[in-house]
Amino acid sequence: MAYDITALRALFPALSGGTAYFDGPGGTQTPRPVIEAITRALANPLSNRGRVTAGERNADTIVTGAREAMADLLGARPSGIVFGRSATQLTYDFARTLAATWSVGDEVVVTRLDHDANIRPWIQAAERVGATVRWADFDPATGELTLDHLRAALSDRTRLVAVTAASNLIGTRPAVSEMSRLAHEAGALVHVDGVHYTAHALVDIGQLGADFYVCSPYKFLGPHHGVLAARPELLATLRPDKLLPSSDEVPERFELGTLPYELLAGTSAAVDVLAGLDTEATGSRRERLTAGLAALHRHEETLRTRIDQGLAGLDGITVHSNAADRTPTVLLTFDESYGAHGTQDASRFLAERDVHAPSGSFYAIEASRHLGLGDTGGLRIGLAPYTSTEDVDRLLAGLALFLKQPRQSC
Repeated sequence: MAYDITALRALFPALSGGTAYFDGPGGTQTPRPVIEAITRALANPLSNRGRVTAGERNADTIVTGAREAMADLLGARPSGIVFGRSATQLTYDFARTLAATWSVGDEVVVTRLDHDANIRPWIQAAERVGATVRWADFDPATGELTLDHLRAALSDRTRLVAVTAASNLIGTRPAVSEMSRLAHEAGALVHVDGVHYTAHALVDIGQLGADFYVCSPYKFLGPHHGVLAARPELLATLRPDKLLPSSDEVPERFELGTLPYELLAGTSAAVDVLAGLDTEATGSRRERLTAGLAALHRHEETLRTRIDQGLAGLDGITVHSNAADRTPTVLLTFDESYGAHGTQDASRFLAERDVHAPSGSFYAIEASRHLGLGDTGGLRIGLAPYTSTEDVDRLLAGLALFLKQPRQSC
């Protein structure tokens, strides 16, 4: 089992600029195989899907290949993979479709840990049909969203539970499998936001108990679009708005308009890069993904430990990522002496030294408020497959230098 960080970093043209990127939760840099796959798709004949002309065949092969690649990545079936413009767009589409089956008195559960893309679509859909929204809180001290938090929000009127597999703000990974069991016992469907989770763990939507699972390839080395995975049998029961002449087959009935073939080609390539993270792995793509993501986990855990230990040695910092099970994502703030814009100032200070660690609430507005950080949030440090030990040391050195600056100059 081997993780060759030097060889991996060589795949990313953006890294040649010398910046240490800690903005992985917002989107990763793009490796050369993905860039080349997109280029090939656009350079070769391409047209609407079919099996007659070269352009038709190329388009059809790209779509079929992308469904197979994402099915391998998510432990799903190709016929249950739906492509869309973004995870947000897909969630809105499915919220509207599912809400058509709800009525006054039905209930929807959302959590304060989630990105707003897995909160607002459900709230707005519920409001339109007169359904009730119930909230599952999390413990702001520990960052934990527990089974008791969810249990308190469930009832026999719950129709859907929307929960994140990992918080994009503080990294918390709730016990989604157990939460799905509780939701299903209450007769509810489960919609899982896996946008942050997919970049750091091997996904098995069956094991998670997710009826619907969304993710975004640009968070795991791919291009910008969204993916939803579900059981084909469940998708077949849903009737979304669609154009009359467009396909009524599953999953095509959920895909509005012509798909972005070049982006799907890039997504297949990104999955293959993940499958190669363990340079010694063999077997099927799913088997290589299993090994590759296990190797990635060990790599990221080593770096996360280095960050945690480094931050512990710095005065004036509060770390808000404290859950026992979390991704390599750290949210921190500075004490009041650094002022209201301390994390923004720190982000700019680091950027001047070619270290990119952004500041904000990152659309996890409910989580930020629940943590007592208002809409401002904090400085977020997030790892990606190409993050190196040297990157981490540059980050910690930059933070230490920032903390030594006179307050009035920060």
